[in-house]
Amino acid sequence: MTPDPDAEYDTARRFRAPDGEWEPFEAATRAVHPEGRSPRGRVIREFMRWYMRRPGAKLPERPPAGPWSSVTAEPVERIAAKATASKTRTQVD
Repeated sequence: MTPDPDAEYDTARRFRAPDGEWEPFEAATRAVHPEGRSPRGRVIREFMRWYMRRPGAKLPERPPAGPWSSVTAEPVERIAAKATASKTRTQVD
């Protein structure tokens, strides 16, 4: 039996997204995947596999329109700041 790729976890990664998108994304992913661990992570992993054209990968299922479909806040402009290096942390923007 092939192991479930969503059950395999490696090093935790940081992913930056505005709260106005990240929090509604939680609700949207729970609409499609009501049970289980981190539906946001599951959908991101499905998208990554599809994006890299992995064999058998498909785009994640989208939920029907819901309260997460409308924009409730203005996008926040990114603040220009000098990058800092850390040997213990990997940062991906």
